[in-house]
Amino acid sequence: MQPTATVLVYSDNAHTREQVRLAAGRRPAADVPPVEFLECATLPAVLEALDQGGVDVCVLDGETAPAGGMGVCRQIKDEVFRCPPVLLLIGRPQDAWLATWSRADAAVTLPVEPVGFADALATLLRSRLSVGA
Repeated sequence: MQPTATVLVYSDNAHTREQVRLAAGRRPAADVPPVEFLECATLPAVLEALDQGGVDVCVLDGETAPAGGMGVCRQIKDEVFRCPPVLLLIGRPQDAWLATWSRADAAVTLPVEPVGFADALATLLRSRLSVGA
C-alpha cells in the first residue's frame, strides 16, 4: 500500500473544505492509505495541481462560484489525461442528474455527512489505487 493518498479539495468556501477534511479524517477506511489534502479555492489552482500530477481523488464543490464543481468536473474529465476519480458535493439530492451530466464518479449532498462521505471517498480511493497498482 502506498504511504499516502492525495485528495484535492476544490471549494471557494473554507468551511466546506474544513467539512471535507473532518469527514474524511486521517484515513477514510482501514483498507486505504492515510490521506493528505490539497486545498484549492480557484479553477486555475485546480488545473495547476492536476497538471503537476499525484492527485488520487478530486472532491469538487458544486456550489462554488464562479466556476462550479460540476462544470470543473466536466472540463477536467475532457482535458486531463487519466483524470482522477471525482467526488462531487451537490446542494440537493435532486441535483444527482447534474452530477451524472458532469461525469462525476460519485456524489454526496451538502452539508457533508461524515459516514457517507468517508464511504464514498474510500470507494474512489480503492478504485484509483487498484488501477494504479
